[in-house]
Amino acid sequence: MALEQTAFDALKSLAQLSLKKAQSLPEQHEATTQWSGVGFSLMGVDMLVPLGSVSEMLEVPTLSQLPSVQSWVKGVANVRGRLLPVFDLPAFFGGVLTGRRKEQRLLVLEHMGLYAGLWVDRVYGIKSFDLDARVDSMSGDIAHSVQDFLIGGFHDDQQNWYIFDLMSLAAHERFQNVAAN
Repeated sequence: MALEQTAFDALKSLAQLSLKKAQSLPEQHEATTQWSGVGFSLMGVDMLVPLGSVSEMLEVPTLSQLPSVQSWVKGVANVRGRLLPVFDLPAFFGGVLTGRRKEQRLLVLEHMGLYAGLWVDRVYGIKSFDLDARVDSMSGDIAHSVQDFLIGGFHDDQQNWYIFDLMSLAAHERFQNVAAN
């Protein structure tokens, strides 16, 4: 019995010693909910689209032109065996693509049967913001034609990020009517 008591005392002593030497856990902060989206440039303005609304981002591929379509319809590309219609997003809004061709990208939208590549000036990648920092409307120097497609935004380090509603664009009558008049 003395041996059992000695082993128990040794374990108890070891436990007390480890409690004395243990460091406290780091201070816990309340977790914030994050909003994530893909950042891109449209006519010199920084925009965001919700992360789930873009299926992929691509370099601008070789295009085959289509006859009798609107000027902002740039053609179709073969992307892994699928024909991807490509639309010049700035041209749709009355602007022009800016920057170097090397930086320009396609945001691929795949939603409810619509498969389309939106050609933009530049893609910045995934951006995350505290959901609490979202605002419903923001002011800035934005083309009037684009304003109907904005659904709020975020302000980050002296910079505005406008949330662009791709689903409204996809449902817009003018966007769906690509045939030239």
